[in-house]
Amino acid sequence: MALHPPDALSAHPWRLAEFGALYVATPLAIAFLLPPGRIFPALFLFSLAGLLLLWRTGGFDWRSLIRGNRIPWWEVAGIALATLVSGVAIMWLARPEALFAMVRARPEFLLVIWCLYPLLSALPQELIFRPLFFHRYGAILPHGQAAIAVNAAIFSFAHLMYWSWVVALMTFCGGWIFARAYLRHGFPAAWLLHAVAGNVLFAVGMGHYFYSGNVVRPF
Repeated sequence: MALHPPDALSAHPWRLAEFGALYVATPLAIAFLLPPGRIFPALFLFSLAGLLLLWRTGGFDWRSLIRGNRIPWWEVAGIALATLVSGVAIMWLARPEALFAMVRARPEFLLVIWCLYPLLSALPQELIFRPLFFHRYGAILPHGQAAIAVNAAIFSFAHLMYWSWVVALMTFCGGWIFARAYLRHGFPAAWLLHAVAGNVLFAVGMGHYFYSGNVVRPF
């Protein structure tokens, strides 16, 4: 899937400011100003704002999200294995007591997470960080691998609120893989890869790093 043809930047004088407000200023405000208990309501509002912008973006065909795409199953298997290995290694070194804790103690709750995470978290994130990012802001993006790198960096930066280098590194790598999959294979592939990676992380116990109640600001 190729990038949408960019318009001339001069035709969208406020697009760069809008991009900065959505993808830079908002994560900064959430990370620095909001108490941890208000992070998820803020993320919900952020998701709504992003979806509204996508809806208002001219020329976007919503049917393209499901039409003419294919699932790269070998990539799905690859990200599941890579996430499992890296997640186990990180937990073994950092929090061995929490490794597979939910699998051992509350497998029924893990099944609930596996059902809800793809719909309530991975889906809105992918809509905002892939179709919205590449379609609405194509005019101000570089091309090729540079666009994917910017997308991965922005996706990682959006997780600044967790104040964790582990989260920052994993979301950068994940963002790169999801963006590449979106451009090559379409939206369903990026969504599925994101959902699988997230569910594997929860299974190995890395939900600890993505729980707002565990956020410790370095100031």
